[in-house]
Amino acid sequence: MAPSSLLPLLAAVALALGGCASPAYYLQAVGGQFELWRLARPIEAVHADPAIAAELRARLAAAARIRDFASSALALPDNGSFRRYAALDRPYVVWNVFAAEEFSVKAREWCFPVAGCVGYRGYFSRVGAEAHAASLREEGFEVHIGGVPAYSTLGWFDDPLISTFIHFPQTELARLIFHELSHQVLYASDDTEFNESFAVAVEEEGLRRWLAQEADPALHAAYERGQRMRAEFQGLVLGARNRLEALYDSDLPKEGKRREKARILAGLRQDYEALKAGPWQGFAGFDHWLGQDGINNATLTSLSLYHRLVPAFTALLARHHRDLPRFYAEVKTLTVLPKEERREKLALPPEAPVRTDRMNGNRP
Repeated sequence: MAPSSLLPLLAAVALALGGCASPAYYLQAVGGQFELWRLARPIEAVHADPAIAAELRARLAAAARIRDFASSALALPDNGSFRRYAALDRPYVVWNVFAAEEFSVKAREWCFPVAGCVGYRGYFSRVGAEAHAASLREEGFEVHIGGVPAYSTLGWFDDPLISTFIHFPQTELARLIFHELSHQVLYASDDTEFNESFAVAVEEEGLRRWLAQEADPALHAAYERGQRMRAEFQGLVLGARNRLEALYDSDLPKEGKRREKARILAGLRQDYEALKAGPWQGFAGFDHWLGQDGINNATLTSLSLYHRLVPAFTALLARHHRDLPRFYAEVKTLTVLPKEERREKLALPPEAPVRTDRMNGNRP
């Protein structure tokens, strides 16, 4: 590949992973993407391979049906994404690093020209993510590392099905495919929360429609149970985030804020463990979210980036009588607006400013 033809790849992968300027970061980003390209095989070729297990064949067939539904019923892009399969020898394709200051629930952002800012930074190796997290801790940030089973190159390239998620339960597999394809519909520069919440709103609507044409009662039961637990978990986390935000905006001295912060976070963990031991009957599917650093501002930020604006998008979809193409068109008009004006249009308060580092040739 010629150097000039690498530019779209550099931009797409850096954007997907949370932009950065250092050559080493670009190298790992391009290397990780090339690995996916090298390993990805057409689904038909995988099906024809006699060494492939019957279970994987069944999962690929299910994914193909979901992929077709995404374009035919949800008006999501009909392209080569999720029509190939790549087997990796690791549990996640990417590890994202989130960071926040001690008294803030606003994500630390990484910014670069054209693509804008994102509230995380991604690595194709756990080692790379850990190294960057360590440097952020030294700067005084609270950090959270989250393993990611899939990411989107925003339609610049065909994203494959990956072993990191192909064995998900069917409802979660559908959710992921709808979510990642939604990122190809639109992208708002400088607004991770807007982009991710939009994709979650589309995945939720898509999942409801997909289930409506699925007769298997087990799928419906799994969906209903999962939705209840997801809503309860999100309620706990976003509630704690909102209490912390109010605390940080208060005039309480720093030591008082630290004590109250510790109390709020301890209460969150206690409530979470109570749900696991009680109505969830031991379900521990959200444990990985807590991470090695436990619950901190960065942990809360990592979830709120994906869910805080979802109710606003859901309401907008309802105003368009659940007509997805009209909904997409309306949201696209918001992407060209300044962030504060987007939130006004969504009937939300503007975000407070967050710390960013503008990308340049020398600064990571």
